[in-house]
Parts: sequence; C-alpha cells; structure tokens
Amino acid sequence: MNAQSLYNLTPLTSLLLVGALLALGPVAWVYGRNRHHAPLQRVQALRLFTLFLTFDLILFGAFTRLTDSGLGCPDWPGCYGHTSPLGAGNAIAAEQAAMPTGPVTQAKAWIEMLHRYLATAVGALIVALTVTSWLGWRVGTRAGGVPCQGTLSPWWATLTLFWVCLQGAFGALTVTMKLFPAIVTLHLAGALVLLALLGAQVVRGGATTQRLPMPIRLRRWTLLAFALLALQILLGGWVSTNYAVLACSDFPLCQGRWWPEMNFSQGFALWRHLGVTGTGEPIDFSALTAIHYVHRLMAYLVLAVLALLAWQLNRRAAWRAHSRVLAALVGLQLATGLSNVVLDWPLLSALLHTGGAAALVLMLTWILAGATSATPAAASFRPGALSRVSGLP
Repeated sequence: MNAQSLYNLTPLTSLLLVGALLALGPVAWVYGRNRHHAPLQRVQALRLFTLFLTFDLILFGAFTRLTDSGLGCPDWPGCYGHTSPLGAGNAIAAEQAAMPTGPVTQAKAWIEMLHRYLATAVGALIVALTVTSWLGWRVGTRAGGVPCQGTLSPWWATLTLFWVCLQGAFGALTVTMKLFPAIVTLHLAGALVLLALLGAQVVRGGATTQRLPMPIRLRRWTLLAFALLALQILLGGWVSTNYAVLACSDFPLCQGRWWPEMNFSQGFALWRHLGVTGTGEPIDFSALTAIHYVHRLMAYLVLAVLALLAWQLNRRAAWRAHSRVLAALVGLQLATGLSNVVLDWPLLSALLHTGGAAALVLMLTWILAGATSATPAAASFRPGALSRVSGLP
C-alpha cells in the first residue's frame, strides 16, 4: 500500500456516526437511571461510565496488539476505505490469500475495527461529558459566582477532550507508521493518562465523598511510586511493542545467566522501525534481551516501592481499604509478569498484566486525588462510595 493511501477519509463521517450511536445507549441509560437526581449527580454518573469504558478500551487495545491485529486494516480511519470489513471483503481476501498468517485477515480486520469503534464511542462520551460538565457548572454555581460543593471545574473535562483527540492522532500514526515502536508505546502511555484524568474527575467530582487526610511524607512517597510506575509502564510498553517478552524464558535467571549478553544501544534506540535498527538492519537478539531485562530489573524496584506504600497505608485506618486493593494489584502484577515469562506469554496473562498496570494507575490516582492535608471529616471516603452516589452498580 502506498503512502498516499494510508489515510482515506471517505468513511470518516459514517465512523463518527457509529461512535455517536454506540455512545448514545450508555448516555441514555445513565441519564435515565439518574433522571430524578441533581444535575451534578448525573454528570458524575456519566464520568463513572466513561471511566469504565475507557478501562475496557485499554484492555481491548491490548487484545488488538497481542493478537497482531494492529494492521488488520492497514489504512485509517476505515478499512480499505470502508466503514467496516464487510465492504472491504475483496481486498482483505486478496491479502489473506497472498499471506494466510499475515497482518491482514478477516478476523484481524474485525478486531482492529471493533477497537476503532470503541475508541470513537469513548471519544463521543467525552464530548458529551464536556458539554454536560459546562452545563452542570452553570447550574451548580451560585448567583455570586461561587461553585457549590462537588462542582468540578469543566476545564477538567475540556482537557480530557483535548487529550482524547491527541490519542486519536496517535492511533492513526500507529497504523500509518506500521506499528512504529515509539508511537505504539506513546499511544499506550497516552491511554493511561486518559484513564488517570477521568479517575481524578470521578474522585474530585463526588458531591458527598470526603477526602482523607494524608501526611506530607506519605503523599511524597505516593508520588514517587506513581513516577516509578509510569516509567515501568513505558518500559513494559517498549517490551510489548518490540515483542521482547520471550527474550528471557526463565526466571529468575535470563538465558541461564544473571547478566545475559545485552545490546543496550540497539535496544533503546527509540526512533527506528519494528525489528530493525535505525539503519534498517535486523535488530540483534541481545537488544531484545536488554529491553526485557531492564523491564524485569525495574519491576523489582517498583513492586517493592508499591508494597511498602501499601504497608504504610494499611497502618492508617482511613486508608486501609485502599491499601488492600493496592496490595492485591501488586500481587496480580507479580503473578501475571512471571506467567508471561515461564508460560510462553499466554494471551489471558498478558491481558491481565496490562489490566493490572491500568488498575494500578487508577488506584494511585484515586489515592492522590482523594488525599488532603486537612483535618479529617466525620464521614470517611471509601472506593465504593462513588457508585452509591451515582446510582451505578
């Protein structure tokens, strides 16, 4: 496929319509379920649902990558210029006949397009959230211009809308640049930033939720843990996008050694195409080993810091529920990371590993957004409180 055919905007309008229709159902359900509630509570319910679908989108994006379906439709935004693989059947069949196990098959095309439909629906939900946030801001503001309790600035939703548009651009580049590792990694990181933005709004936007006191030292430790987790996620994305998971198939050794042969200059050359060096030569296996082993070594540090954070939170009664969730997620990441290595990268384990990373980002966001240095209020903030406020299960 030539460079000019990588972008075919013919189906753009119909794809946007598909996304809007998919978003219409959740919006109608949320507002129907909360029709007797105050406007701010309806906005909060929409935030929760958008957060839920964004988490699902991250998992489905991982499924798309892990099934090698990222180029199932090698143009953007449609599939060979069509809204769905149904219209592109002849083109897909020709590609599949020429290369039966290649990047383009009927199944992979459907996986890729379902991912795009879901991403468009999430974008439509964030547009709806932005509009309702501005409307809710007007309703929730007193005549004197002072916001009522629980009224979250609509600029949060506006920033989220900008970010999801940026994510869409990276999604297009992921396809048109043929799974360029740096672009794919940034696309994954951007999805987790989107999740954190929505999570912070859910925590801060609850009208009846209480923020919990947190000592400044513990807040700093949480910020450090978040920074290390972000770095580890970038390393994990680099492992996944370079298909370096199986470079070390034993544990705790790698290729039977504590320090295997590694080519760091090739492995961490960021601006290069998949599987080759910057000069177009095939990448050495030692480069893949370097990618994998750096991620593994960093995991030891990150898991230790997160485990210590969970222990520190558990010492404070108000944060005990959060600490238990955090400890469970740390255990999940350890188990799924080991499973990926010793069980030859099973799909379910790989998906759970991505989901666990996203859940850790959301949990640390929840902790930081729900923390305050103020005197503790009479009511306690709990992770399950938001669902009771919004009316969602």
